[in-house]
Amino acid sequence: MLSCRVAAPKVVRVWQFDNPVLVVSQDFSREKRLLTPRHFKAVFDSPTGKVPGKNLLLLARNNDLDHPRLGLVIGKKSVKLSVERNRLKRLMRESFRLHQETLVGWDIVIVARKGLGDVENPELIQHFGKLWKRLARTNKPAPAVSTETVGVDSTDA
Repeated sequence: MLSCRVAAPKVVRVWQFDNPVLVVSQDFSREKRLLTPRHFKAVFDSPTGKVPGKNLLLLARNNDLDHPRLGLVIGKKSVKLSVERNRLKRLMRESFRLHQETLVGWDIVIVARKGLGDVENPELIQHFGKLWKRLARTNKPAPAVSTETVGVDSTDA
């Protein structure tokens, strides 16, 4: 008996904008992940933003890229069952994927703490939505403003 495989073409979306706008695709490709220990260490050593949440901590650092990157730290000590760890990772990645247009320019590491595995999916999704908004509001660097001349009155000298 003959078998044939039919390869479906990838969906290509064409975006048409009147104004040129930076568009972040909503995928979670390799370039949007923190992959090496060096990337994680950079965020842990000098985080620009810290957002504590219920049973977790978000650490973020500016990355000077046109897309955010995500790293997850969920140890056995904090979430015992692998099923729960994998569920949490899926939810975190999906939430990040849907909110990444507001997180451009950040390297983000999510550190799980004890009790996170006991939280239900709807509550987690809502919680992450709030955390992403809080992170987006934190001290994002302003474009090249000289701090020496701002607020200095040179006539008093």
